[in-house]
Amino acid sequence: MEVKTLGQFVIEKQADFPYAKGELSRLLRDIGIAAKIVNREVNKAGLVEILGETGTVNVQGEKVKKLDVFANEQFISAFKAGGEVCAIASEENDDIIPIDNAVSKSAKYVVAMDPLDGSSNIDVNVSVGTIFSIYRRTSLNGAGTLQDFMQKGTEQVAAGYIIYGSSCMLVYTTGKGVNGFTLDPSIGEFCLSHPNLTTPKSGKIYSINEGNYLHFPEGVKKYIKYCQEEDKATNRPYSSRYIGSGVADIHRNLINGGIYVYPTTTKSPKGKLRLLYECNPLAFIIEQAGGKATTGEKRIMEVPITELHQRTSLFLGSSDMVDTAMDFMTKHSAEKV
Repeated sequence: MEVKTLGQFVIEKQADFPYAKGELSRLLRDIGIAAKIVNREVNKAGLVEILGETGTVNVQGEKVKKLDVFANEQFISAFKAGGEVCAIASEENDDIIPIDNAVSKSAKYVVAMDPLDGSSNIDVNVSVGTIFSIYRRTSLNGAGTLQDFMQKGTEQVAAGYIIYGSSCMLVYTTGKGVNGFTLDPSIGEFCLSHPNLTTPKSGKIYSINEGNYLHFPEGVKKYIKYCQEEDKATNRPYSSRYIGSGVADIHRNLINGGIYVYPTTTKSPKGKLRLLYECNPLAFIIEQAGGKATTGEKRIMEVPITELHQRTSLFLGSSDMVDTAMDFMTKHSAEKV
Protein backbone atom coordinates (compact mmCIF):
# COMPACT_ATOMS: atom_id res chain seq x y z
CA MET A 1 0.00 0.00 0.00
CA GLU A 2 1.40 3.37 -1.03
CA VAL A 3 1.71 5.93 1.76
CA LYS A 4 1.29 9.56 0.74
CA THR A 5 2.42 12.21 3.19
CA LEU A 6 0.90 15.66 3.65
CA GLY A 7 4.01 17.22 2.10
CA GLN A 8 3.83 15.03 -1.00
CA PHE A 9 0.10 15.61 -1.39
CA VAL A 10 0.37 19.40 -1.09
CA ILE A 11 3.16 19.55 -3.69
CA GLU A 12 1.12 17.39 -6.10
CA LYS A 13 -1.84 19.75 -5.74
CA GLN A 14 0.24 22.91 -6.25
CA ALA A 15 -0.84 23.04 -9.90
CA ASP A 16 -4.36 23.90 -8.67
CA PHE A 17 -3.03 27.38 -7.83
CA PRO A 18 -1.35 28.81 -10.93
CA TYR A 19 -0.99 32.25 -9.32
CA ALA A 20 1.00 30.79 -6.40
CA LYS A 21 4.67 29.90 -6.43
CA GLY A 22 4.65 27.35 -3.62
CA GLU A 23 3.84 29.75 -0.79
CA LEU A 24 0.54 28.08 0.10
CA SER A 25 2.24 24.68 0.05
CA ARG A 26 4.89 25.91 2.46
CA LEU A 27 2.25 27.52 4.69
CA LEU A 28 0.32 24.24 4.95
CA ARG A 29 3.60 22.49 5.72
CA ASP A 30 4.26 24.99 8.55
CA ILE A 31 0.80 24.29 9.98
CA GLY A 32 1.57 20.56 9.91
CA ILE A 33 4.83 21.07 11.80
CA ALA A 34 3.21 23.22 14.50
CA ALA A 35 0.38 20.66 14.81
CA LYS A 36 2.91 17.88 15.53
CA ILE A 37 4.48 19.94 18.32
CA VAL A 38 1.11 20.79 19.88
CA ASN A 39 -0.01 17.16 19.59
CA ARG A 40 3.14 16.04 21.43
CA GLU A 41 2.36 18.42 24.30
CA VAL A 42 -1.33 17.43 24.39
CA ASN A 43 -0.33 13.78 24.68
CA LYS A 44 1.96 14.40 27.65
CA ALA A 45 -0.04 17.21 29.25
CA GLY A 46 -0.85 15.11 32.30
CA LEU A 47 2.83 14.44 32.95
CA VAL A 48 4.14 18.01 32.98
CA GLU A 49 3.17 21.39 34.34
CA ILE A 50 1.12 22.36 31.32
CA LEU A 51 -2.38 21.51 32.54
CA GLY A 52 -4.67 23.97 34.25
CA GLU A 53 -5.20 27.71 34.00
CA THR A 54 -2.67 30.54 33.79
CA GLY A 55 -4.81 32.81 35.92
CA THR A 56 -5.52 35.19 33.04
CA VAL A 57 -8.64 35.69 30.92
CA ASN A 58 -8.59 36.05 27.14
CA VAL A 59 -10.48 38.58 25.03
CA GLN A 60 -13.53 36.27 24.97
CA GLY A 61 -13.82 36.38 28.76
CA GLU A 62 -12.71 32.74 29.05
CA LYS A 63 -10.09 31.55 31.53
CA VAL A 64 -6.91 30.82 29.59
CA LYS A 65 -5.52 27.30 29.92
CA LYS A 66 -1.77 26.81 29.84
CA LEU A 67 -2.03 24.58 26.79
CA ASP A 68 -4.01 27.34 25.01
CA VAL A 69 -1.04 29.65 25.47
CA PHE A 70 1.42 27.00 24.32
CA ALA A 71 -0.59 26.19 21.17
CA ASN A 72 -1.01 29.87 20.35
CA GLU A 73 2.72 30.50 20.69
CA GLN A 74 3.64 27.47 18.57
CA PHE A 75 1.46 28.43 15.62
CA ILE A 76 2.49 32.10 15.79
CA SER A 77 6.17 31.06 15.82
CA ALA A 78 5.64 28.73 12.85
CA PHE A 79 3.94 31.47 10.82
CA LYS A 80 6.59 34.06 11.67
CA ALA A 81 9.44 31.71 10.77
CA GLY A 82 7.78 30.45 7.58
CA GLY A 83 7.55 33.85 5.94
CA GLU A 84 4.30 33.21 4.05
CA VAL A 85 2.08 35.25 6.41
CA CYS A 86 1.98 39.03 6.95
CA ALA A 87 -0.52 38.98 9.85
CA ILE A 88 -2.24 36.59 12.26
CA ALA A 89 -5.60 36.79 14.00
CA SER A 90 -6.03 34.50 17.01
CA GLU A 91 -8.81 33.87 19.48
CA GLU A 92 -6.25 34.37 22.23
CA ASN A 93 -5.22 37.90 21.15
CA ASP A 94 -7.28 41.07 21.35
CA ASP A 95 -5.82 42.52 18.16
CA ILE A 96 -4.19 41.15 15.03
CA ILE A 97 -0.49 40.26 15.13
CA PRO A 98 1.18 42.07 12.20
CA ILE A 99 4.38 40.51 10.86
CA ASP A 100 6.94 42.75 9.23
CA ASN A 101 10.29 40.98 9.16
CA ALA A 102 12.80 40.14 6.46
CA VAL A 103 11.27 36.75 5.60
CA SER A 104 7.68 38.07 5.49
CA LYS A 105 8.19 41.16 3.30
CA SER A 106 6.66 39.44 0.26
CA ALA A 107 4.08 37.40 2.20
CA LYS A 108 0.79 36.93 0.35
CA TYR A 109 -1.41 35.50 3.07
CA VAL A 110 -3.02 36.18 6.44
CA VAL A 111 -4.12 33.44 8.84
CA ALA A 112 -6.98 33.45 11.35
CA MET A 113 -7.03 30.69 13.95
CA ASP A 114 -8.47 29.22 17.11
CA PRO A 115 -5.28 27.60 18.41
CA LEU A 116 -7.01 25.27 20.87
CA ASP A 117 -10.75 24.81 20.43
CA GLY A 118 -12.54 23.00 23.26
CA SER A 119 -9.81 23.85 25.76
CA SER A 120 -12.18 23.41 28.73
CA ASN A 121 -11.82 19.68 28.01
CA ILE A 122 -8.03 19.59 28.37
CA ASP A 123 -7.97 18.60 32.04
CA VAL A 124 -10.45 15.74 31.54
CA ASN A 125 -8.71 14.07 28.57
CA VAL A 126 -11.33 14.85 25.92
CA SER A 127 -10.39 15.66 22.30
CA VAL A 128 -9.43 19.25 21.51
CA GLY A 129 -8.47 20.84 18.21
CA THR A 130 -7.02 23.71 16.19
CA ILE A 131 -9.02 25.58 13.52
CA PHE A 132 -7.36 27.71 10.85
CA SER A 133 -8.42 29.89 7.93
CA ILE A 134 -6.19 31.35 5.20
CA TYR A 135 -6.92 34.44 3.07
CA ARG A 136 -4.94 36.29 0.43
CA ARG A 137 -3.97 39.71 1.79
CA THR A 138 -5.79 42.76 0.42
CA SER A 139 -3.15 45.27 1.56
CA LEU A 140 -0.31 45.89 -0.88
CA ASN A 141 2.87 45.45 1.17
CA GLY A 142 4.49 45.53 4.59
CA ALA A 143 2.83 44.11 7.66
CA GLY A 144 -0.78 42.98 7.35
CA THR A 145 -3.67 45.15 8.55
CA LEU A 146 -7.04 44.57 10.18
CA GLN A 147 -8.64 45.18 6.78
CA ASP A 148 -6.93 42.06 5.42
CA PHE A 149 -9.21 40.02 7.68
CA MET A 150 -12.44 41.84 6.83
CA GLN A 151 -13.26 39.38 4.04
CA LYS A 152 -16.27 37.10 3.73
CA GLY A 153 -15.74 33.38 4.13
CA THR A 154 -16.24 32.94 0.39
CA GLU A 155 -12.80 34.55 -0.07
CA GLN A 156 -10.94 31.86 1.88
CA VAL A 157 -8.02 30.28 0.02
CA ALA A 158 -7.78 27.32 2.42
CA ALA A 159 -9.14 26.20 5.76
CA GLY A 160 -8.76 23.25 8.05
CA TYR A 161 -8.70 21.80 11.50
CA ILE A 162 -6.46 19.50 13.51
CA ILE A 163 -8.05 17.15 16.02
CA TYR A 164 -5.91 15.94 18.90
CA GLY A 165 -7.56 12.75 20.08
CA SER A 166 -7.00 8.99 20.05
CA SER A 167 -5.13 9.81 16.87
CA CYS A 168 -4.02 13.21 15.57
CA MET A 169 -5.70 14.14 12.33
CA LEU A 170 -5.41 17.16 10.02
CA VAL A 171 -8.36 17.88 7.70
CA TYR A 172 -8.19 20.69 5.16
CA THR A 173 -9.60 22.09 1.94
CA THR A 174 -8.32 24.51 -0.68
CA GLY A 175 -11.69 24.63 -2.43
CA LYS A 176 -10.98 21.42 -4.36
CA GLY A 177 -12.61 18.93 -2.00
CA VAL A 178 -11.64 17.83 1.50
CA ASN A 179 -8.80 15.51 2.48
CA GLY A 180 -7.85 14.07 5.86
CA PHE A 181 -4.38 13.10 7.08
CA THR A 182 -3.60 11.03 10.16
CA LEU A 183 -0.32 11.45 12.03
CA ASP A 184 1.76 8.27 11.97
CA PRO A 185 3.90 8.64 15.11
CA SER A 186 6.31 5.93 13.93
CA ILE A 187 7.53 8.13 11.07
CA GLY A 188 6.41 11.53 12.37
CA GLU A 189 4.40 12.34 9.25
CA PHE A 190 0.78 13.15 8.46
CA CYS A 191 -0.31 10.47 5.95
CA LEU A 192 -3.34 10.64 3.64
CA SER A 193 -5.97 8.48 5.35
CA HIS A 194 -9.28 10.03 4.25
CA PRO A 195 -9.05 11.14 0.58
CA ASN A 196 -11.93 13.10 -0.95
CA LEU A 197 -14.02 13.24 2.22
CA THR A 198 -17.74 13.65 1.65
CA THR A 199 -20.43 13.91 4.29
CA PRO A 200 -23.75 12.01 4.01
CA LYS A 201 -26.76 14.07 2.90
CA SER A 202 -28.48 13.05 6.12
CA GLY A 203 -27.55 11.37 9.37
CA LYS A 204 -28.89 10.22 12.73
CA ILE A 205 -26.99 12.56 15.06
CA TYR A 206 -27.84 16.02 16.34
CA SER A 207 -25.26 17.90 18.42
CA ILE A 208 -26.38 20.77 20.62
CA ASN A 209 -25.93 21.82 24.25
CA GLU A 210 -29.44 20.94 25.45
CA GLY A 211 -28.61 22.37 28.87
CA ASN A 212 -29.41 25.77 27.32
CA TYR A 213 -32.79 24.61 26.00
CA LEU A 214 -34.82 27.22 27.90
CA HIS A 215 -32.75 30.01 26.33
CA PHE A 216 -33.03 28.81 22.70
CA PRO A 217 -35.14 30.44 19.97
CA GLU A 218 -38.50 28.77 19.43
CA GLY A 219 -37.41 27.34 16.08
CA VAL A 220 -34.51 25.49 17.72
CA LYS A 221 -36.76 24.14 20.50
CA LYS A 222 -39.18 22.82 17.90
CA TYR A 223 -36.37 21.29 15.86
CA ILE A 224 -35.00 19.45 18.92
CA LYS A 225 -38.46 17.98 19.56
CA TYR A 226 -38.62 16.96 15.87
CA CYS A 227 -35.27 15.15 16.29
CA GLN A 228 -36.67 13.26 19.29
CA GLU A 229 -39.92 12.14 17.64
CA GLU A 230 -40.37 8.60 16.35
CA ASP A 231 -40.77 8.37 12.57
CA LYS A 232 -39.44 5.36 10.62
CA ALA A 233 -39.60 7.15 7.25
CA THR A 234 -36.96 9.66 8.38
CA ASN A 235 -35.03 7.31 10.73
CA ARG A 236 -36.09 9.29 13.77
CA PRO A 237 -35.57 9.64 16.65
CA TYR A 238 -32.01 10.86 16.11
CA SER A 239 -29.23 10.28 18.63
CA SER A 240 -28.05 13.23 20.71
CA ARG A 241 -24.25 13.44 20.78
CA TYR A 242 -22.53 16.49 22.24
CA ILE A 243 -18.87 16.36 23.28
CA GLY A 244 -18.56 20.09 23.94
CA SER A 245 -15.44 20.29 21.80
CA GLY A 246 -16.57 21.78 18.48
CA VAL A 247 -13.86 20.21 16.33
CA ALA A 248 -14.58 16.74 17.76
CA ASP A 249 -18.37 17.04 17.32
CA ILE A 250 -18.07 18.39 13.78
CA HIS A 251 -15.41 15.83 12.78
CA ARG A 252 -17.67 12.96 13.85
CA ASN A 253 -20.68 14.42 12.05
CA LEU A 254 -18.61 15.11 8.92
CA ILE A 255 -17.75 11.42 8.65
CA ASN A 256 -20.96 9.81 9.92
CA GLY A 257 -23.57 12.42 8.99
CA GLY A 258 -25.36 14.73 11.40
CA ILE A 259 -26.03 18.33 12.35
CA TYR A 260 -24.18 20.61 14.77
CA VAL A 261 -26.19 23.52 16.16
CA TYR A 262 -24.89 26.43 18.26
CA PRO A 263 -27.78 28.92 18.20
CA THR A 264 -28.36 32.32 19.67
CA THR A 265 -29.65 32.37 23.23
CA THR A 266 -31.16 34.97 25.51
CA LYS A 267 -27.68 35.26 27.09
CA SER A 268 -25.87 35.44 23.73
CA PRO A 269 -28.31 37.14 21.34
CA LYS A 270 -25.69 37.38 18.57
CA GLY A 271 -24.51 33.79 19.05
CA LYS A 272 -21.33 32.63 20.75
CA LEU A 273 -19.04 31.12 18.12
CA ARG A 274 -16.60 33.40 16.28
CA LEU A 275 -17.29 33.94 12.59
CA LEU A 276 -13.75 34.61 11.34
CA TYR A 277 -11.72 31.77 12.83
CA GLU A 278 -14.33 29.17 13.84
CA CYS A 279 -17.46 29.31 11.71
CA ASN A 280 -16.03 30.37 8.32
CA PRO A 281 -13.28 27.73 8.14
CA LEU A 282 -15.60 24.97 9.39
CA ALA A 283 -18.26 26.09 6.90
CA PHE A 284 -15.73 26.00 4.03
CA ILE A 285 -14.76 22.43 4.93
CA ILE A 286 -18.33 21.19 5.35
CA GLU A 287 -19.52 22.80 2.10
CA GLN A 288 -16.58 21.29 0.21
CA ALA A 289 -17.60 17.90 1.67
CA GLY A 290 -21.15 18.35 0.35
CA GLY A 291 -22.81 19.71 3.51
CA LYS A 292 -24.24 23.11 4.45
CA ALA A 293 -23.47 25.81 7.01
CA THR A 294 -25.85 28.64 7.91
CA THR A 295 -26.67 31.08 10.68
CA GLY A 296 -30.19 29.66 10.74
CA GLU A 297 -31.15 32.37 8.25
CA LYS A 298 -28.36 32.70 5.69
CA ARG A 299 -25.19 31.01 4.44
CA ILE A 300 -22.35 31.47 6.96
CA MET A 301 -19.69 32.26 4.36
CA GLU A 302 -21.71 35.18 2.98
CA VAL A 303 -22.01 37.01 6.32
CA PRO A 304 -20.02 40.28 6.18
CA ILE A 305 -17.16 40.60 8.69
CA THR A 306 -17.29 43.85 10.65
CA GLU A 307 -15.08 43.05 13.64
CA LEU A 308 -12.24 40.66 14.49
CA HIS A 309 -14.02 38.64 17.16
CA GLN A 310 -17.51 38.84 15.64
CA ARG A 311 -19.92 36.21 16.89
CA THR A 312 -22.67 34.30 15.12
CA SER A 313 -25.04 31.36 15.44
CA LEU A 314 -24.19 28.17 13.53
CA PHE A 315 -26.18 25.34 11.92
CA LEU A 316 -23.71 23.03 10.19
CA GLY A 317 -23.64 19.51 8.78
CA SER A 318 -25.53 17.17 6.47
CA SER A 319 -27.41 19.21 3.87
CA ASP A 320 -30.87 17.67 4.37
CA MET A 321 -30.69 18.09 8.14
CA VAL A 322 -29.57 21.73 7.89
CA ASP A 323 -32.39 22.43 5.42
CA THR A 324 -34.94 20.98 7.86
CA ALA A 325 -33.55 22.99 10.76
CA MET A 326 -33.68 26.13 8.59
CA ASP A 327 -37.35 25.41 7.83
CA PHE A 328 -38.10 25.34 11.56
CA MET A 329 -36.19 28.59 12.09
CA THR A 330 -38.04 30.32 9.25
CA LYS A 331 -41.43 29.07 10.42
CA HIS A 332 -40.91 30.21 14.00
CA SER A 333 -38.74 33.30 13.39
CA ALA A 334 -41.53 35.62 14.47
CA GLU A 335 -41.81 33.91 17.85
CA LYS A 336 -39.72 35.32 20.68
CA VAL A 337 -36.85 33.53 22.34
